[in-house]
Amino acid sequence: MQMIEPYNAVGLIPTFWGIRRRADIKHNIEHIEHLTKAAFWLSNLDIPVKLLAIPEGALMGFNDEVLDVDHAEYARTCCIDIPGPETDAIGKLARKWKVFIMAQAKARHKDWKDLFFNVGFIVDPNGKIILQHYKLSALLPVERSVSPHDIYDWWIEKYGRNLQAFWPVVDTEIGRLGIMMAMEGNYPENGRGLAMNGAEVVYRASMPAPFTENDIFEISNRARALENNMYIIAPNIGSYHLYPDSKVGIDAGGGQSMIVDYKGQIVGKQRDTNGSTFVTGVINIEALRHHRQSAQVTNWLKDVRTELAQIIYEQPIYPKNRYLKKIPPKHAKYKREVIDAQVALMQKRGIWKKPSGRPKR
Repeated sequence: MQMIEPYNAVGLIPTFWGIRRRADIKHNIEHIEHLTKAAFWLSNLDIPVKLLAIPEGALMGFNDEVLDVDHAEYARTCCIDIPGPETDAIGKLARKWKVFIMAQAKARHKDWKDLFFNVGFIVDPNGKIILQHYKLSALLPVERSVSPHDIYDWWIEKYGRNLQAFWPVVDTEIGRLGIMMAMEGNYPENGRGLAMNGAEVVYRASMPAPFTENDIFEISNRARALENNMYIIAPNIGSYHLYPDSKVGIDAGGGQSMIVDYKGQIVGKQRDTNGSTFVTGVINIEALRHHRQSAQVTNWLKDVRTELAQIIYEQPIYPKNRYLKKIPPKHAKYKREVIDAQVALMQKRGIWKKPSGRPKR
């Protein structure tokens, strides 16, 4: 087995423009190409860069969420196909710089005409797509992309009921790579699913303010890295221009981009987002593997008592198959019919107690 030498990972923090139609993505990709050149010119002055991460939203923005658009219409007019021209452009970038690239887009599935999904994907240095991950846990109640859990029965019939079907990992020459986007990182089960499937380097991007500004992003990044002994590559978005012709952008991400090592320590950080920038840090796969083999305490995964963990999840909470036969609704209806019902469920089961009155601030 060939030794994997330490390498630099670069997370881009780009300015980006929300799209009105699929063709608008081209402008964002052109900007990413320019930013990559600047980031690599500087980062390669140290040890070689072998991994590039493009944050969630960088290709398309979040207009489907911010503007509460009709789900099926956005699927038809804005979402991409994988593979397609947009992923081909990312593949060209990977070939040019001889790196693996982690990225994200809202995308269609050939079997679901009126639905779209939030898909993270990995491209190898030859430009080939080697992994696709369909986001499991969205930013509820505003993100209307469909989760595999929303079409659960169909999904397991097609892809199986196993770790690779929901938390896919790909074994590469720079380590085992996986994806855990944005809100997914706030649910420990997603990090654990990747770890149990062998992940060593995990993409986790992006998160908006105020969650980044109030430490949620950093706490969850470091916790997932520490408890699973894996690297987390977490670049956040830069300035968000709502429309392609918007003159002034808004820093909706709030900065806090970082790279975290397998002990939960930050090894690369970029706190600010004054225009487009990047974050870089060293990945040492051999050190990670040595720790997993040699540590007696902090290689936690070996001690998971799975029979006990299963008791926690015996009763279902969030309902599966929600969108097998319908389209995701707009924000207000979702809040009324789903979020409120889920809170009531937690209280009815006695898991949560109702507040006795209005809390004092």
